[in-house]
Amino acid sequence: MSEHIIAFIMGIVEGLTEYLPISSTGHLILTGHLLGFEGDRAKTFEVVIQLGSILAIVVLYWKRFFSLLDFKSLNIKKNNRQRLNLLHVFLGILPASIVGFVLHDFIKNVLFSTTVVLVALVVGAFLLIYADKKHTTVTANTLDQLSYKQALYIGLFQCLAVWPGFSRAGSTISGGLLVGASKKTAAEFSFILALPIMVGATGLDVLKNMDAITSGDITTFVIGFVTAFVVALFACIGFLKLLDKVSLSTFAYYRILLAIVFAFIIL
Repeated sequence: MSEHIIAFIMGIVEGLTEYLPISSTGHLILTGHLLGFEGDRAKTFEVVIQLGSILAIVVLYWKRFFSLLDFKSLNIKKNNRQRLNLLHVFLGILPASIVGFVLHDFIKNVLFSTTVVLVALVVGAFLLIYADKKHTTVTANTLDQLSYKQALYIGLFQCLAVWPGFSRAGSTISGGLLVGASKKTAAEFSFILALPIMVGATGLDVLKNMDAITSGDITTFVIGFVTAFVVALFACIGFLKLLDKVSLSTFAYYRILLAIVFAFIIL
């Protein structure tokens, strides 16, 4: 199979899964294994096309990102709540940024395997089910009602996402539900946190793997990047609408089923 076709398929998989709590990284690793697209180039390709999906959020939420530059909203109030601002985002990305930076080589060299992903899919599924069952009290119905403490707690949950297959969206949305955010608020905050996290991860990964990328790879990377961007635009909108109709446990059951199917195929 042509690498360009593989890039197109991988781009579709990434775009469809980046914002769902089912692990885009896990799906890419499993898909790459089935297509025979593995190794250092493949790992870097997977990170780069994730940035394509993240760019979709910039397009969909450009007004929200622009409003984050309003530093007046940083003034601390007695109730510890203010309009969503850069401090919320900083607190949300700080824990995972530190863990990801410190463990980067270990994650890339040890955790990027199909077996590790399958285990993470199941463990992450149980977190989704637990968060879904425990989600009874809502204190933040919108992004602007999130407190700094809630943002930090969600950031701590995002640390789980350094485990390939666990799902960044799954960990942050679960964390959001457990600290009192509505499903839509938790999902949208997860979208916003994705931008700085993935830009940082992509930049770090590309710098460390420049030798694995050649000029001949540019077309393959561009195809995957653009495909992921376009598909993610529609997937993100569809996911928010889907949240009104299904529970997070539905995605958890899918993760468990996926792990079982791939265990029979791969192991």
